Amino acid sequence: MGSPPHEYVVIVGCGRLGAHLAERLSRQGCSVVVVDADEARLSALSVEFGGFRLDGDGTELATLKRAKVDKADRVVAVTGHDNVNLMVAEIAKRIFQVPKVTARVSDTRREAVFRALGIETVCPLTLAAEKLLRGLAQSEVAPS
Repeated sequence: MGSPPHEYVVIVGCGRLGAHLAERLSRQGCSVVVVDADEARLSALSVEFGGFRLDGDGTELATLKRAKVDKADRVVAVTGHDNVNLMVAEIAKRIFQVPKVTARVSDTRREAVFRALGIETVCPLTLAAEKLLRGLAQSEVAPS
């Protein structure tokens, strides 16, 4: 998910994935706001993170308004809860008209539901399985 510099990105969820993504996008020159209800997670962002931290519930309209989601080029929902990610993504897409919305989904059975709603998904389990299967296929055709 390459983001051009100066893109405004709101990330909801500051676990390992959200923090890593926020730090990388910030280094690439994007304006980044990270939203999480756990202040300790926000404090754990590295000192190199040049974006903004917002303590709050990403499913609440007031919190998303404070994050200026209406101005965002992209919203990424990467909490550890599929239902929360779906709700954040739906709010961003339908209420705030954010052009690019991506949600992490852990349950592979829910990917189709997210996609049917027009939400781009990233499923760590699916990505890992595909990479492993490609590696296995390559090793099967490689000369011994």
